[in-house]
Amino acid sequence: MAAAVAGFRARSQQLEMAEAIQDAITSHRVLVAEAGTGTGKTFAYLAPALLYGGKVIISTGTRTLQDQLFTRDLPTVRDALKLPVTTALLKGRANYVCPYHLERNRRDGRFLTAQDAADVRAIARFAQITHSGDKSECADVREDSGAWIAATSTRDNCLGQDCPDIKKCFVLQARRAAMEADVVVVNHHLFFADVMLKDEGMGELLPSCNTVIFDEAHQLPETASLFFGENVSTTQALELARDTRSETIAAARDCVVLIDETRALEKAAKDFRLAFGLEPVKLSAAQAAQREEFAPQLTAFAGALKRLDALLEVQAERSEGLANCLRRTRELAAQLEHWRNPNDAEDTVRWVEVFTYAVSLNATPLDVASLFRRQLDGGPSRAWIFTSATLAIGTDLGHYCREIGLTGLEPPPLSNVWGSPFDYGEQALLYAPTGMPNPNSPLYAEAVTQAALPLIRAARGRAFVLCTSLKAMRRIHELLAEELRQDGNRNEGEEPLPLLLQSEGSRTELLERFRRLGNAVLVASQSFWEGVDVPGDALSLIIIDKLPFAPPDDPVFAARVEHMEKQGINPFVHHQLPRAVISMKQGAGRLIRSERDRGLLCVCDPRMIGKSYGKAVWRSLPPMRRTREESVAVAFLKAL
Repeated sequence: MAAAVAGFRARSQQLEMAEAIQDAITSHRVLVAEAGTGTGKTFAYLAPALLYGGKVIISTGTRTLQDQLFTRDLPTVRDALKLPVTTALLKGRANYVCPYHLERNRRDGRFLTAQDAADVRAIARFAQITHSGDKSECADVREDSGAWIAATSTRDNCLGQDCPDIKKCFVLQARRAAMEADVVVVNHHLFFADVMLKDEGMGELLPSCNTVIFDEAHQLPETASLFFGENVSTTQALELARDTRSETIAAARDCVVLIDETRALEKAAKDFRLAFGLEPVKLSAAQAAQREEFAPQLTAFAGALKRLDALLEVQAERSEGLANCLRRTRELAAQLEHWRNPNDAEDTVRWVEVFTYAVSLNATPLDVASLFRRQLDGGPSRAWIFTSATLAIGTDLGHYCREIGLTGLEPPPLSNVWGSPFDYGEQALLYAPTGMPNPNSPLYAEAVTQAALPLIRAARGRAFVLCTSLKAMRRIHELLAEELRQDGNRNEGEEPLPLLLQSEGSRTELLERFRRLGNAVLVASQSFWEGVDVPGDALSLIIIDKLPFAPPDDPVFAARVEHMEKQGINPFVHHQLPRAVISMKQGAGRLIRSERDRGLLCVCDPRMIGKSYGKAVWRSLPPMRRTREESVAVAFLKAL
């Protein structure tokens, strides 16, 4: 490895982890492995997996990590070990251009903006030259462009074997490549979507697989609860209306009443959204039912689907596309009816999430352990590797094993925790300010800002301010903006420190600006707590406003707490605190990303010091030096 990788350093933790993974693979065991930042866990699992051979599935937390693993890390290890291993990258179908829908919607030519129309033309050019059809390779069109909806398929609107363009299907090509490859790189969402919903893809790959590796495995419980549950949304209805209209224009243009009925469905879906007011919110089913407009608008929404069904039944034989729209209409209506009239499952919570332009009706399992366990128990014996930098509470992996269904396995799972090779005692300082008010205080954001300012000034920017809610994020950003503006006024001729806000752009764009500026302050919420890598001098200070406990008004959280209490389990000890500890470890993990990094972590929440459970929090963080003196923290930052 040292001969093949510039800057490679032998690390005892990495070697021990690789040996443990090798043991698990050869004995077809389950291994749960926490490896601190800097261990190099990707190489630690790739080397033994490739050397052992057989079929390997590697699942990552995000598509970004998936791309990095496939394009950089996997080829590096394969080439260093000189192994004739074939590899494939497999993503969800929404990541691939669909020639059928692209051409159908391009001809239809109905787009919300001129930019969307231009983007569709650019995608059409890309589709003519690409080998993969992967939208991440289309440099001329942003990944969040609205045009991609018109250029890709969904599980609902894919025509499958009836598609006239099936020979050009990039999704099928990717799946064939995955079937033939030795190593397949997927992401958690795709793994669960395909395995749980029995779609083509992972469901076909697993039977022949010798090893499954979950990187960023701490994300699995939440991802699993999403896919083991059920979901029906107004977005699905709007897509159905759009696709039905497009298919009608193509194959049944004379049926004007069908086009009118798609407009009626769109209106019903949008009116249902308006029943909740303007602000995004999460509500339990019972809370939603108390809204005056909820029941009548939900009934109107269901009625619009029923009327569309009646018309499509008459027209469906005129094309494969219309027949598919009829199938989707009936599936959507059945899902909606099942949500409205469930089978009173005690282990499921029904809730509503209201977005800016859509409403989602959800049914989420309260416990995924038994559901995930079925995947491990089914099929032939194979190795399952779960790894992340944040799985343990202290050095105890019991919470994670219980949550994901690994307790009671025979033989029991192998497990280990490897600390980071970084010298945290030398490289980092943990600071807990004194005199902070109760986190529920109405002036808590002001107190956080006042604690943060001397640190931000001493560090000359180069800071993340990580907040536990969007409300706190916006308020702290507002207060910092005013203070930094005044700093600029006091120091004539000196530009105020650049201040960035999470909502001002995509995460990728904001990180690029943060790195480029070199002295910026980024105020952010949950999406910047993990999966963010800023090594070097651009980031030397992380300020966390509160311990990241789940908000008590979250309907899924509240239902899980009630469910655990009924079982005689203490929800704080066994659910709330472990989740908060793992989130804290993720946030703190943004600070030190290499042997040369130095920085300060400030946790403003007084509960970390003042409450007995706070000890579980700071003992789980990397072994930094600690202080409560502002002068010590400021001096440390000034010296960086």
